[in-house]
Amino acid sequence: MNKNPVLAVIGGSGLYQFPSLKNGKQFIVETPFGNPSSPITIGEISGKKVAFLARHGIGHTLLPTEVNSRANIYALKSIGATRIVSVSACGSLREDFRPGHIVIPDQLVDFTSLRPRSFFGEGVVAHIGTADPFCMDLSNSVIEALKSTGAVIHKGGTYITIEGPRFSTKAESNLFREWGMSIIGMTACPEAFLAREAEICYATMAHVTDYDVWHSSELPVTVEMVIKVLNQNTTLAQNALERLIQLLPESNDCDCQNILKDAIMTQRNRIPKNTKKKLGILVKKYL
Repeated sequence: MNKNPVLAVIGGSGLYQFPSLKNGKQFIVETPFGNPSSPITIGEISGKKVAFLARHGIGHTLLPTEVNSRANIYALKSIGATRIVSVSACGSLREDFRPGHIVIPDQLVDFTSLRPRSFFGEGVVAHIGTADPFCMDLSNSVIEALKSTGAVIHKGGTYITIEGPRFSTKAESNLFREWGMSIIGMTACPEAFLAREAEICYATMAHVTDYDVWHSSELPVTVEMVIKVLNQNTTLAQNALERLIQLLPESNDCDCQNILKDAIMTQRNRIPKNTKKKLGILVKKYL
């Protein structure tokens, strides 16, 4: 078995209670950016190493704004993860994306305002390309894995991330629809962009739980709605992830793995030693 995980999953704690997970152990990983949301559970599925991290903490104790995405991504990078699948709830901003459906988005809009968005700064400037913010190779593999579950899958769509923790007003929801957004959630940003900076392939499996608040013939979104659909889809998500793990090769040579090659602008002799040390494994091969 390869020493690095073939896949890391960020989502709710129920997702890593796989009947087929073997030798599961929890590890507390310290990072220069603080503590991750939870210990990382590492085990084996189909003979391959897999890692799981509970985004909102064990027992869902963290607001979306309180999630330390930099620590989460850095921690997964430090254990050798080269692929991350985010499993999350979302609201639908389209009639045809119905509750219970699954969306694999291909575009992302960051409408948050209070979250650290980059690993860089403190003397190091880097500009990564995010024209296509999700790894299409990994997204296509997720879609292939989902086909065996019988789920209704939507390939592509734009995910708008709001700050939360409140849900949208009707005016906001309708505005997002006018902008052409497909789904709405509170967790994809800056997680996806940090994964790109960390040279990790990243894809989202978004479970539609509601119609947000725009739909005239449907009730506005509630926590009860979200939990109900997520509970219904837990087994489906587990089955899809298990199939995905079987499909993925141990090695990963995707272009995402070298995104920083030409992104760091700062002259190497101008980089502060403390910053270089803090960034550590993110930039080691370039500095």
